[in-house]
Amino acid sequence: MTIDPSSIPNFGGQPEPQPQGPAGPVVPDQDLVKQLLDQMELKYVVDDEGDLAAPWEQFRTYFMFRGEGDQQIFSVRTFYDRPHQIDEKPQLLESVDDWNRRTLWPKVYTHTHDDGTVRLIGEAQMLIGMGVSLEHFVSSTVSWVRAAIEFDKWLVEQLGLEQEINEADKPEDDE
Repeated sequence: MTIDPSSIPNFGGQPEPQPQGPAGPVVPDQDLVKQLLDQMELKYVVDDEGDLAAPWEQFRTYFMFRGEGDQQIFSVRTFYDRPHQIDEKPQLLESVDDWNRRTLWPKVYTHTHDDGTVRLIGEAQMLIGMGVSLEHFVSSTVSWVRAAIEFDKWLVEQLGLEQEINEADKPEDDE
């Protein structure tokens, strides 16, 4: 099974063409996801556990298959790398709750590391073991990637991190 390149939604807000593929349900696999990422012009790597990961500057998105048979699940999980202090967790939880109420995906939660830093994880899942339409798989995966990017932008705005990011991007003055 292949994905028609004209069917891949772009990130520019133009109408999304429909995928051309099998008429019946397909069981997506890692090769199909690689094709989709290639056509979206997203770089990716395969990690030590065999999962696909697309890295961005402040986060990485994993495309994982779990389970067997008709219980197989496709999961898109984003690990946001920006560390937050433990005393910021109540504000983070308020922001994450607001996001989760307002949006369908990714559902975002916190993870507190042993060193006391808090990081965020976003996740969306689809049951694929019985097969899904290619159109549904492609449009969902693209939407989930877009939403992962949008969440990071939204959180920066919510927490007022723009100044912190701008200062990190400034070249240091030689005095």
